[in-house]
Amino acid sequence: MTRPATTPDHQPRTSDPNPGAPGRAAAIPRQAGAARWPDVARLPTARPARTAVAAHLVGRALNRLPLDVNAGPTRGPDTTRRPDITLHDPDAFFRRIGCDGLIGFGESYMAGEWDSDDLTGLLTVLATHVDDLVPAPLRGLRPLWVSARPGRDRNTRRGARENIHRHYDLSNDLFASFLDPTLTYSSAVFTAFPARAEDLPAAQHRKIDRLLDLAHVTDGTELLEIGTGWGELALRAAARGARVTTLTLSAEQAGLARARIHAAGLTDRVDVQLRDYRDAEGRYDAVVSVEMIEAVGAEYWPSYFAALRGALRPGGRVALQSITMGHRQMLNTAATHTWISKYVFPGGLIPSRRAITEHAAAAGLRTVSDEGFAEHYAQTLRLWRERFTASRQTVTDLGFDTVFQRLWEFYLAYSEAGFRSRYLDVRQIVLAEKPPTAERS
Repeated sequence: MTRPATTPDHQPRTSDPNPGAPGRAAAIPRQAGAARWPDVARLPTARPARTAVAAHLVGRALNRLPLDVNAGPTRGPDTTRRPDITLHDPDAFFRRIGCDGLIGFGESYMAGEWDSDDLTGLLTVLATHVDDLVPAPLRGLRPLWVSARPGRDRNTRRGARENIHRHYDLSNDLFASFLDPTLTYSSAVFTAFPARAEDLPAAQHRKIDRLLDLAHVTDGTELLEIGTGWGELALRAAARGARVTTLTLSAEQAGLARARIHAAGLTDRVDVQLRDYRDAEGRYDAVVSVEMIEAVGAEYWPSYFAALRGALRPGGRVALQSITMGHRQMLNTAATHTWISKYVFPGGLIPSRRAITEHAAAAGLRTVSDEGFAEHYAQTLRLWRERFTASRQTVTDLGFDTVFQRLWEFYLAYSEAGFRSRYLDVRQIVLAEKPPTAERS
C-alpha cells in the first residue's frame, strides 16, 4: 500500500463529484475543484485586446494548418480524417491563450473547453509547425507574453526534494496503472513497429541491458545509479553480479524499489539511498543515469556533471539516457514557465546535445558514443497513453479527479507528439574521462 497521494498544491485529494472518463460534450464546471486547481477553475483576467489578438492569430494559424477546426469525424470509406480541434468554449479558450499563452492552452484542455478525437495527432501538427504559429515580426515580442520560471522551482537541495515529490510521489499505484510490470518510466527500445503492449517489458529490459553494456557493467562491477526509479535497472545490474548503489529523492520510489529488491533476494547487492546526487559518496567503476538530467535544471548541470566525474574511477564509464531538444529551443524554454514546468515537472529542463557535450567537457568528460532513437519513445508513450486511457476507472478509484486525468492525458499526448514531430529526441550517451593533456617539454 502507498500513502495517499497529493495534488500539486500538496493537499489531500478527494473524490471528484462526477468521476469517470473526461467528457467531450461539455466543459468541466468551473466551480469544481477550485481549491485544487485554482487556475483551471477560474478564467484569468485578460484585457479584451489581448483576447482579440489571440483569437485572430491563433484562429488564423489553426485554419492554415492541416487540421479540422470545430469539425466532427469526417472519415469516409476512401479518405483519411485529419486531426481535429473542437472548441466547446471559444471565448474561454482564446482568453486563456491571450493571458497565459501555451500554459493557457493546456489549462483550457484541463478545463474541458476544447477537445480532439486525435489529441496526439493534433499536438503533433502543432509541434511540427511550432515556428509558424506566430508571424515572424511578432516573435520578438515573446518576452511580453511568457512568464518567467518561479524562483520556488529552483533545484536547491530542498527545492529538488520538493520538485521530485510533486511528480514521483503522486502514487505508486497511479504509475502502475499505465506502466508495464517492470515499472520502467523511460523510453524502451523495440525490435519492430508498431510496438505492442505485450512487447513493452522485453523492450524495457533491452534498453536497460544496452545501457549496462555501454557502461561495461559485468560480474563484480561497482555501479552507481543516479535516479533509482522503481529499481528495475538496479535489479538487472545486480543479476549480472554487480554491486549497486542507487540514489533517489522519491520516498515512494525508494520504498517500492527496496521491496522489489528484497523480493528478488538481492538486498546484499543493492543499496537504495534516499540521497541527492550532489551528496554521492565513493568512487565507482561505472555510473548510469536514465532520464535524470532533465530534472536537474540548467543552473545545476555543472554540479550534476561534476558529480558524475567525481564518482568515476580511472578508466570508468558513464552511460546516460537523456531526452534532448534543439539548442535554440532549449534556450527559449529555459527562460520560460511552461505548462509542463507548472503542472508536470517543476524545475525541469530538457537539455540539448550541445549543452550535454559542453557541460561534460567542463567537468573533464569526453563523449565516447551518442545514439538517438526518438521513434522508440513515441511508441513507448503511445502504449502508456493507451493503458492510462483504459485505466480511467482505476485512476478514479485512486482518488484522482477528472481535471487530473485530463492533465495526465494531455501530458502523455504532448510528450508523444514531441517525439513524433522530432521536436524532441532521446539519446544514449557514453562519457569517459578526458585523456591527460601532454605537457610541453
